[in-house]
Amino acid sequence: MLNKTQPAITTEIKTLAKVLWDYHQLNDTLKKADAIFVLGSHDTRVAERGAQLWLEGMADYLILSGGLGNFTLGVWEETEADKFAKIALNMGVSEARIIVENKSTNTGENIRFTQKILKEKGLDFHRFIIVQKPYMERRSYATFKKNWPEKSVTVTSPKISFENYPNEEISMAIVIQSMVGDLQRIKAYPKLGFQIEQEIPQEVWQAFEQLVKLGFNQHLIKE
Repeated sequence: MLNKTQPAITTEIKTLAKVLWDYHQLNDTLKKADAIFVLGSHDTRVAERGAQLWLEGMADYLILSGGLGNFTLGVWEETEADKFAKIALNMGVSEARIIVENKSTNTGENIRFTQKILKEKGLDFHRFIIVQKPYMERRSYATFKKNWPEKSVTVTSPKISFENYPNEEISMAIVIQSMVGDLQRIKAYPKLGFQIEQEIPQEVWQAFEQLVKLGFNQHLIKE
């Protein structure tokens, strides 16, 4: 969980944060897949995006993965996947086509625990559409390809602009704290074996460093 006290959001901070926002998104062109794979999140709009893609016929199955993680542990009473499943069912997704994985606490576990469930069910999917928050697209891709390199994957997220993304539950400060932490993980996690390498342009890393100096350090990896 992040501290309630957050830096004031200035025009400079928004400009720096937009650099990270643009980098984190992959802007993939989606193609029909075997399964839409919604990764756990504190943002229910991720579930809505995944369910809508299923309703549009983009895949036969909808996988909802997530237990309780950094932003939902102690806040939500039910797991991310179970909450997401209710949203999908209410939107009209067939219960028979929903697969729930509700034990994972991070992106790597989302993938590994889902692999185990699919194997138990005798399902061998080859093409996936991953759905996550806009600023977790790149890290989700890098983690997926590390854990499941032989599979085909495209990544998407709720189609909302940086300026319009914050809402009553997710403030602009929390979005920026999350983006800064995720960028650090994109740089550090390949060496730890958690993700494949992703090139980080100099201007993106400089924006990261400036945001850290300005107080956006609450989601950084603990030493």
